[in-house]
Amino acid sequence: MTSPSRAPTPRTAHTADLTPAELRAIRALLDDAFDGDFSDEDFDHGLGGMHVLVHDEAGRLVAHGAVVMRRVRHRDRWLRVGYVEAVAVRSDARRTGLGGLVMAELERVIDRAYDAGMLSASDEGAALYAARGWQVWSGRVCALGLQGVVRLPDEEGSTFVRPALAGRPDPAFELVFDWRDGDVL
Repeated sequence: MTSPSRAPTPRTAHTADLTPAELRAIRALLDDAFDGDFSDEDFDHGLGGMHVLVHDEAGRLVAHGAVVMRRVRHRDRWLRVGYVEAVAVRSDARRTGLGGLVMAELERVIDRAYDAGMLSASDEGAALYAARGWQVWSGRVCALGLQGVVRLPDEEGSTFVRPALAGRPDPAFELVFDWRDGDVL
């Protein structure tokens, strides 16, 4: 567990700058945090963007999150969305503020580089995002697949949006995510 006497400092790095050992440590943390229910496709979804890593005083990875670019159509415009992936805190370090520390850095990246921020929350993670001002998307959630636009009703109610500086997308209009293998969101 991290010591309360010294606040951990997050490290932000692109996937290309992570070592193979760091990638293995991230995967091990995610496997543990999600009780083995974190697939290879889930891991792949968190690669190719910016990562936030937090280590304890012994140098062990205790928290992680990533933001990757997704294309999301809203109304008649394709948005560059910072999509949050692979947020996890080691079980013995939970409820110590590390999730918020990771999210603060991911939000900084999103606010400076993307039109909006979005994520799909687990039941366990939803409270963290709501407490940070993320809002549950109340509109339809879809994806653009090989056969055209496909509605994803199971993602409605668990998709969160970080309002952009220009305002929040209008839930009267659907969000259409780019397609990807595995869980689309």
